[in-house]
Amino acid sequence: MVSVSAVLGIALIALGMVLTPGPNMIYLISRSVTQGRRAGLISLAGIGAGFLVYLGATVAGIATLFAVVPAAYTAIKLAGAVYLLWLAWKTVRPGARTAFEPSALPVDAPLRLFSMGLVTSLLNPKIAILYVSLLPQFVDPARGSIAAQGFFLGLTQIVVALTVNGMIVLSAGAIAAFLGRRPFWARVQRYLMGAALTGFALRIVTDRSRALALP
Repeated sequence: MVSVSAVLGIALIALGMVLTPGPNMIYLISRSVTQGRRAGLISLAGIGAGFLVYLGATVAGIATLFAVVPAAYTAIKLAGAVYLLWLAWKTVRPGARTAFEPSALPVDAPLRLFSMGLVTSLLNPKIAILYVSLLPQFVDPARGSIAAQGFFLGLTQIVVALTVNGMIVLSAGAIAAFLGRRPFWARVQRYLMGAALTGFALRIVTDRSRALALP
């Protein structure tokens, strides 16, 4: 069974990444502000479907990849750390904008809202990196099935992401107005997320765990 520390670790990383401006957040905020909460929630359902696609593909490949190519673990670990540092830099760099400065979007029907949410999720590099590079590092072969652990950890990420994004959808208009009037707090939000992502990256780099192997 997956450890509590692994669940907390992936939950914290998922929280840091979902609060960092990216394609999913920008699309959901823009859609919610432009077309309302219902449209935002339908779009969020499509994004959740994209998470499930990544989860299924990742669980199917975790055990095989690290059993056949143990060195891939180190490469993927370093790639994940570099990506988190890149996200941190994008968040705090001079001139960076908060995601709560949405762009106007045309009004779309529910099916298109769901489809666009799905496509946005599938093409989001943050989600791809999380599932391919970060999630496997919290799997411990000594605790049983690698696939089962990966599935549970993936569900943890999905719950965190959908919960936070759902709250953002429901409050997008109010948050955008608040940050628009208070640029100081917009900067605080960016720096806090940048610091969190940097901390996650350093944790990964200093982790001395070895490549996964099938029991």
